[in-house]
Amino acid sequence: MRGTISIARLSILALIMGACVAILAQGARAAAPPWPDTLTTRLEAEALIETLDADFLATRSATLTLESWCATHHLSGAQPAKILAKLDRSVDKPASPEQRARLAVGPDEPIKFRHVLLACGDTVLSIADNWYVPSRLTPEMNKLLETTETPFGKAVMALHFYRQNFEAKILWHPLPEGWETKPLPKFPGGALAIPAELFEHRALLFTGARVPFSEVREVYQRALLGFPPPRR
Repeated sequence: MRGTISIARLSILALIMGACVAILAQGARAAAPPWPDTLTTRLEAEALIETLDADFLATRSATLTLESWCATHHLSGAQPAKILAKLDRSVDKPASPEQRARLAVGPDEPIKFRHVLLACGDTVLSIADNWYVPSRLTPEMNKLLETTETPFGKAVMALHFYRQNFEAKILWHPLPEGWETKPLPKFPGGALAIPAELFEHRALLFTGARVPFSEVREVYQRALLGFPPPRR
């Protein structure tokens, strides 16, 4: 009996310790110091944004790239790091004639719209608008997209799709334009003010048979830099 009680107590202690570790980790993330507004930090932020922008432009699946970044930089308490598409059904944006032309559909072909917050745990890393042609997906894919928080890229993975980016904009440059050829201003050294939006991509998705089936607009958020500044 004593052995049984001891094992039970050890199990309870292990659960308590695990919960404490998770709470401490969450507190550490919340208390992560802001990035100082210095030349060195701005150079690091510039390099990270340029690298992230290139990584997302080169990837087949933005979802998998987000998951990898979240795991590497411990951006949330989700273990393992997993991206969920938090649907906002209050937003509706009908497809424009230009979008219909890019998707190669007529004016009467149904196009569905999906507005999602792509989050790792509770941390929103990207906000995405997605216009897709349901007739070019399987019934299973359409059901996943309408009834679950499965990210679009994961839901349609069986199409062996690829992306064709047609617009990319970096929305925030930590350093002024032409900084490499001009005298740099003095930075105050307080907390670096990072805006909500870092960069934006727009792309078409094609099936393996080269049929367009979706247009996406992705706006990547400052939470991607939500970790302590690089150590020097």
